[in-house]
Amino acid sequence: MEEKEKVENKEHKKTNSHDREKSRGRSNYRSRRKSYKKKFFYKKKFCFFCKNPDVEIDYKNLGLLRRFTIDSGKISPRRFTGTCAKHQRKISNEIKKARQMALIKYTDKHQ
Repeated sequence: MEEKEKVENKEHKKTNSHDREKSRGRSNYRSRRKSYKKKFFYKKKFCFFCKNPDVEIDYKNLGLLRRFTIDSGKISPRRFTGTCAKHQRKISNEIKKARQMALIKYTDKHQ
């Protein structure tokens, strides 16, 4: 009889300690619960310049450079444009050259 009570007490202590950890936020509760959010699939962006090797990045080609700037004048990041690191560096350098020669505005406030 006493052995059964000891076993039951041990099991009871285990559940209580688990509940205490859960209430303190230490348990792995979030990882165990099911996620009901829908998975978001997005289309992989490819580098425009790797696809079209005949297109050259040049500071005089303002139409192309404006495509990679935001309206406020900032250079668009890679995650928005989808360009590779090599071409993103070249684009940013050419945009800076065009700004220096006053072909492109630094900000939208300049006239």
